Formats: sequence, C-alpha cells, structure tokens
Amino acid sequence: MRALFIGGTGIISEAVSKLAVAKGIDLHLLNRGNRSIYFPDGAKVIQGDIRDKAAVTEALRKYDFDVVVDWIAFTPEHVQTDLQLFKEKTGQYIFISSASAYQKPSTDYIITESTPLSNPFWQYSRDKIACEELLIDEYRSNGFPATIVRPSLTYGRQMIPAALNSWQKPWSIIDRMRKGKKIIVHGDGTSLWTITHNTDLAKGFVGLMGNSKAIGHAFHITSDEVLTWNMIYELIGKAAGVKPDIIHIASDFISKLSPDSYGSLIGDKAESAIFDNSKIKRFVPEFKATVGFEQGVRKSVEWFQAHPELCVVDHEWDEMMDKIIDRYCNIID
Repeated sequence: MRALFIGGTGIISEAVSKLAVAKGIDLHLLNRGNRSIYFPDGAKVIQGDIRDKAAVTEALRKYDFDVVVDWIAFTPEHVQTDLQLFKEKTGQYIFISSASAYQKPSTDYIITESTPLSNPFWQYSRDKIACEELLIDEYRSNGFPATIVRPSLTYGRQMIPAALNSWQKPWSIIDRMRKGKKIIVHGDGTSLWTITHNTDLAKGFVGLMGNSKAIGHAFHITSDEVLTWNMIYELIGKAAGVKPDIIHIASDFISKLSPDSYGSLIGDKAESAIFDNSKIKRFVPEFKATVGFEQGVRKSVEWFQAHPELCVVDHEWDEMMDKIIDRYCNIID
C-alpha cells in the first residue's frame, strides 16, 4: 500500500505514521520539514506546503496513492483543494474531523457516529462539519472515496492533555503544578471525559487505511476509559510527582476572562463525552485501546523530562491562569 500523509508529524499523526511504516505501508509525508524530530524512520519525505497548490501539484505529478490522509485540513477551502489535487490520484481519502463536531449540548450521554453534528459554540467545529458535508456530497454525487475520522482529545509524548493548558507549550501545566500554584478545573470537576493515547488511536486508524468497506463512512476512535476531570488532573499531578492544588471555577467565568478558551471549553470540554466504539471495532476487529491515562500521561511527562529543551513555559498562559484565579477569589471573598 502506498500512502500519502499531508503533515504526519502532529500529536495524532506521529503515532499513525510510525505504525503505518511498521505495518509495511509505503508512507510518504508531504511536509514542510519544520518538525523533522517526529519523522518516522522508513517514511519518505516530499518537501512541500499544501497551501501552495501549484508547487504541490508539480511535486506530486508522478505519484498515485492508495490512501491520502490530510491531517491539516481545517476549512472547506482546504478540502476543496484536496478534491482538485487527488480526485484522480487516490483510492481512498481520509479526512480528519473532530469529535467536537458532535451535537452540543448533547441530547444523549452516549455518543455514536449517528449523533447529530451541531456546535454553535466553536467555529473550529463548524468548519469541520462543513468539510464533512462537502466530502459526503462529493462521495454521493461523484463517488469520491472519502472516509471521515473524528478524534476526541488525543495525546502522546508531545502533549500533556488538560482542558486548560497551553497548546504550544504543554509543559506549562506541569511547571505550574510543581511550583505549587493553583490549577483551574472547570465546573466542579465531576463531568466525564474520554482521553485517548495516540498509539491506541493509531491501531484503529491504520486498520481503516485501504479498507474499502470504510469508504463513505465516519468513525470516531477513542479509548473506552472514562474519567472525571478531577481524576484527570489528579493523575497528571501524580505523573508530575505532586498533588495539584485544584480550584474549581465555572466554565462561563473562565471563558469570559479568557475568550480564546470559549470554543474549546463551552463548545467541547465542559460537556461530558462518552463514546460508543462499536463501529470502529466492527470495521477493525483488532482495535482495542490498551493505554490507560495513568500510564500514558506518565510516559508523556518522562519524555518531556528527557528533552529539557521542550520543557518551556507559556508565561502568557500562566499569567492568564493567575488573572482568572485572582478575579474569582476576589468575587467569592
């Protein structure tokens, strides 16, 4: 199988790339080369930027692929470009959507692939929904071989997963815990959430690659482990070797002081998320999530500690956490 990953070095795609190569897939990465530390041994790199359509058209002119996966398509315009580039060049196109596209607020506590797609709180999610609609219309009208995957919160060695953490500098939450600073947990911390290790998601994902039965279908791929946010933060603290000093603050209050967190919080993590994985298990019978969060987050912390150059703090984020806490404490006092 010859596959093209557009990107391929992100939090999720890094693990999928490694497993794909290990399974004997002839993997090519269309990549700008800025994150070469995450290139898997055995993958072939095609230097390029997918946003430069003319240059990519030329770079891929001599190639055809059994599978194309775009890890960095976020808007219908991105997908439209892919349709033009790959309509005659692939046997399957896999789009990375998001579980945040599912109905918010949910009318059922169990999320399946048939749960309606609707998120009035987050533009990111609405764009993913629009991308899905474009692809499904192209599949229905012209037979374009699309498969949709909707990951939920997924982490690995590159990420310390928390509802409130710096996306670019994820060590920030560990630094804050170890300094004994208060850690914000949204709401009362008892809502339920599912966090998936990237090596687990990779098992289901690679099983969909080249799987003709998956064309025209959408899947989420998550762990079956369900935790409260209080438990999640306690386990992050345990991995860091400390007991976090948790303060509970309402999601609405947080998002008013930190508007950038509104979509991710109100439009996603403030809701409970429990997923029914029956469909991916039916299409990929060997799929089983085996990395519990306690084990996985410990591995993430250990990896960062082995790479001290990455243990950097987002001071702007840290100051925002202090601002939210100070304002909240002044009100309740």
